[in-house]
Amino acid sequence: MTRIGITGHCDLGEDTSALVRRALDRELAGFAGGPDLVGVSCLARGADQIFAEAVWDARGTLEVVLPSVDYRETRVSAENLHRFDGLLMRAAAVRFMPFRTAGEEAYAAANTAVLARVRRLFAVWDGRPGHGGGGTADAVAAARRAGVPVHVIWPEGAVRG
Repeated sequence: MTRIGITGHCDLGEDTSALVRRALDRELAGFAGGPDLVGVSCLARGADQIFAEAVWDARGTLEVVLPSVDYRETRVSAENLHRFDGLLMRAAAVRFMPFRTAGEEAYAAANTAVLARVRRLFAVWDGRPGHGGGGTADAVAAARRAGVPVHVIWPEGAVRG
């Protein structure tokens, strides 16, 4: 069984999202679909949701780790709610971190929980240092400390928007 986690930037424009999706499709094509492919995502806007859709389209299984009980209500924007809910409904498993409210500690805990469930991490990351608080750079650093192989995906032409 191949278990892959995702971390990545939330602020991807439409063009970059398309580039990232094509790159993720290529990466996932190397793994068997169905029960042999499990994607683990926090379902944040941007890279996490693109990855979740790519896993689903590759006939893999989706597991979700949410940082807090209030994540959907407080962190998912109205324009992203339909997409978020559609992905959440497809999840084979959903785990909530033991936090009532989303914040840096909850995000870091969610990153740790994702890393504990995977054998590799895809990082849709521009390579820039983070600012703490459980962001992409922090997740990459944590994975590397834990010995989880990290595959950085930042296609040529990608920009943060």
